[in-house]
Formats: sequence, structure tokens, C-alpha cells
Amino acid sequence: MSTIETFLTSLQQYEGDGVYNPWRDYDERCDCGPDAPLIRSRQLTDYLRRRVGRAKYLFVAEAAGYQGCRFTGVAITCERMLLNAHKQVTSAMVLGYDGQRTSRPDCPFMTSNPQRRQGMNEPTDTYVWGAILDNGLSPDDVILWNIFPFHPHKDSPFSNRTPTDAELAAGLTYTQELLALCRPDILIGAIGRKSALMLEEKGLAAAVMRHPANGGAGLFRQQFAQWISENARP
Repeated sequence: MSTIETFLTSLQQYEGDGVYNPWRDYDERCDCGPDAPLIRSRQLTDYLRRRVGRAKYLFVAEAAGYQGCRFTGVAITCERMLLNAHKQVTSAMVLGYDGQRTSRPDCPFMTSNPQRRQGMNEPTDTYVWGAILDNGLSPDDVILWNIFPFHPHKDSPFSNRTPTDAELAAGLTYTQELLALCRPDILIGAIGRKSALMLEEKGLAAAVMRHPANGGAGLFRQQFAQWISENARP
């Protein structure tokens, strides 16, 4: 029988060129220390423990980014949320306790003083969490995930790239593993076309929402609110 622990072990086994695995890999240039992947693994485990078997909604985006899951281990969630330095989201909402930073404040790739002082911040994470809270959902009723749960990057670790078709296909297997842990009637929302197409290929019914990046925030909020109002769960 699949468990959160076996799911995490499965994630930790993935390796790929130009891909950073937050729960396995350590980059001394960017990470706070060799225990960084262990911290991220614990945070993902605790995030899921609060939600698996309870969550009513699963929202699936495309891939982990360097400003978010790359350093937290939690999809669509940035460090400032776990460090209580975010304007709307607290670590108690995410984990139930104060999270830990895994980015190095003196990382040579950091370009701003707020990053060095408060950790990484990701606008997409803010939009998605904002929609959850603005629509009155309990954070524990929602699981956030990515079709490709790892961080695909270019030459710099502080960069994002679009996952290849092969990476998306490989990543989809982890979404299926996660769904096997969830309640059978969980509703799925796809954030962006790529995640929607991948889910559709596997026959997984999902509402399609505009990705909030690149000018899509307004439409995303509208679609999110409408879908939740039409699919309220007791």
C-alpha cells in the first residue's frame, strides 16, 4: 500500500539532466547546507500529512521554480511563506509550524536584498495561495502540485525552463502516485494548458485555469473563484 513515505522515496530517486531534485540534490552555491534536501523532504512530508485523505481539491501546475518549490520542497509555495515574511500566507497555514529556510543568504545568484534577508518569493505562488484564501478555502483542504514536480533549469540554477515532453510524461507518474493517496472524490484543477493536456491524456478530469504568470492573474482569479463557487464541498 502506498504511503507518503514511499511517495517521497519515489520522488528522491529521480535524476535528470538540467533538472534539480529538491528532495535529493544539494548545491553548495545555493543551499544552506548538506541537510537542505532533508529539510525540504520533511517539509513536503508534513505538508502532505495534513492534507492526504482530507483535501477536497488538487491544483496542478507545470513545474517547480527556483523561487518556490526549489527551496521549500512544497509545490507552489515560496520561502517567505514558511518564514512568516509573506503578506498573506503564514507557515502555520502550510505546515502547522515555522518552516526552515534552505537558500543561502549569501548565495551569489541572489540579486536583491529582500531575497537575502527574507528568502525567496514567487509571484505565482502568491496568486494561487491568495485565491485559496480569498475564496474561503481551508489550506488543509487543498493540495498543490506540479505535473513535473522537479526544477527544470537553464545554465544558471536561478532560472526556469519549460519541461520537455519526456519530462512531463515522467512527471505525470508522480501525480498519479499522489492521487492514489488522496480521497477518491478529490476534484482537480489544472493551472495552465500543459498540465491540463497531460492530465487529459491520462483521462483525468480537470478544470482548466489560466496560469497567473505573464498577465494571466486576473483571469486566473476569475476562473478559480467561479469553479470553487460551482464545486463547493462540505
